[in-house]
Amino acid sequence: MSDQQRTADLEPVPEDWERALAVVAHPDDLEYGASGAIARWTSQGKHVAYVLASQGEAGIDTLSPEETGPLRVREQIASAAVVGVDVVEFLDHPDGVIEYGLPLRRDIAAAIRRHRPEVVITGNHHPTFPGGFLNMADHRVVGQAVIDAVRDAANRWVFRDLDQEPWGGVRFVAVSGSPHAGHAVDLTDTFDLGVASLREHKAYLAALSGDMADPEVFLREAAERTGARFGGRLAAAFEVLVM
Repeated sequence: MSDQQRTADLEPVPEDWERALAVVAHPDDLEYGASGAIARWTSQGKHVAYVLASQGEAGIDTLSPEETGPLRVREQIASAAVVGVDVVEFLDHPDGVIEYGLPLRRDIAAAIRRHRPEVVITGNHHPTFPGGFLNMADHRVVGQAVIDAVRDAANRWVFRDLDQEPWGGVRFVAVSGSPHAGHAVDLTDTFDLGVASLREHKAYLAALSGDMADPEVFLREAAERTGARFGGRLAAAFEVLVM
């Protein structure tokens, strides 16, 4: 049975929580699918903070990394503000060559212990996106490191040099862009905010071509595909990993 033939086979992402931490590889990763959901959650009074593994400095072919990094940091902060997020941190791992390993896990575990979220949001850690499109290395390694760091953060005997107390209060990880999504978030009231947040990545979008360069087109098509499986509403899809 195709996605178009299915109706209402996605469950709602649980919303009985107060604090979330979103951890992804690059500026713009959250805006290509998750920021509309984040806007819904902040409008409910929930607190969401962002942690970016890199500054996205390798993301614009026509600009040097030295120019691009600070520019994309500014665009990400502006983008987060559109959806009600005012805490945005950067870990400064090297864009394009982020490595899975203990340094990355340690940095993310420290962020989880510092922010003490009930929910962690991240990007797709699988080899492909829905439709079979290949995923890139940074997305895969950061997504996997996030999942592992949730457990690291809860174990007081892992990364014992960190000052923060262990945090085992993460209930689930919500993975945006996953080909194995089983849950969704209603974007009826916040889809436009998600589009507006992506539009804040002005320099990045200007360097793109195709559908990804048009926030309204790209995000609406994705939200409608998900909505066909969620009662016909515009929606964002997530894979929910219960911890």
